[in-house]
Amino acid sequence: MQDVYILGVETSCDETAAAIVRNGREVLSNVVNSQVAIHKQFGGVVPEVASRKHIENIALVADHAFQQAGLHFAQVDAVAVTNMPGLIGALLVGLSFAKAFAYGLNLPLITVNHLHGHIYANFLEHAEIRFPAICLVVSGGHTSLLFMKSADEYDLIGSTRDDAAGEAFDKIARFLGLGFPGGPAIELAARRGKEGLYHLPRVFLNRDDYEFSFSGLKTATMNLWKKLERRPERNADDLAREFQTALVEVLVEKTIRAAIEYGVETVLLAGGVAANQALREKMGEQANKLHLQLYYPSLPLCTDNAAMIAGKAYYNYLKADFAPLNTNAHPSLFSL
Repeated sequence: MQDVYILGVETSCDETAAAIVRNGREVLSNVVNSQVAIHKQFGGVVPEVASRKHIENIALVADHAFQQAGLHFAQVDAVAVTNMPGLIGALLVGLSFAKAFAYGLNLPLITVNHLHGHIYANFLEHAEIRFPAICLVVSGGHTSLLFMKSADEYDLIGSTRDDAAGEAFDKIARFLGLGFPGGPAIELAARRGKEGLYHLPRVFLNRDDYEFSFSGLKTATMNLWKKLERRPERNADDLAREFQTALVEVLVEKTIRAAIEYGVETVLLAGGVAANQALREKMGEQANKLHLQLYYPSLPLCTDNAAMIAGKAYYNYLKADFAPLNTNAHPSLFSL
């Protein structure tokens, strides 16, 4: 079979990304232009600012991806782009660029769910993954637990009722003045903090289902910090340590419990929060005890990137599952 080259475009939030992947596995280029420095002053992503920066950067980033891959525009076989979920303005920039590129070169357009891309990031690096599997998707906007029958067939068995794990990290980091983005800021503070000085609730851990809730943990953390306001020994690093521990324990226990109930031998992590070292270590410890095989992407593929989008799109290409040029972006519509 002839090699298939797919250009991937990702602009769902504040990262402008383009990549070229061969045959759904081989990453020839993966370019990401980060806006972290821009949004840091606001303590979070400003959608209008993100959209404007995408407009400025998307063509340059895509051109860089071609240079890095050593290919010409006409050598790609399809264009893949994230169309859901995400910030609507940001999504529309990437989708408009991908449509124009596909139309100009008479190439098929493939739309990819951002969450499906995060899941597929595992398959870019781990060809040996066996099914069935349990996959924990943890990011700024989503916390979901999936039973995977194959690489592109999933059943949603649990999700967050309110805040996602990454969203909780961001909000607590901002509240404690630890910086942005919240995940890395909390993780850094937790490494400095002492363990066991505070206690926070493990929300929904006593339930038999696979639902999550992090708004209660977030509120309990804020209330405890305010309660300790006049105590000289109050330390943000110590509280960050307990907050991270409480959140990670819930994620790990529910995931491992699901693996046991569904009788799988494989556990996957996906999404931006999968970069958290405490989560990786704790999940690894529990997986080893039960002789489960744990997989997660390398750090560059945990965060938003276009290689995961191009990789996932390969299977759409093989099935000729293409999108019309009038397809739209959806900020919150997604299906697993």
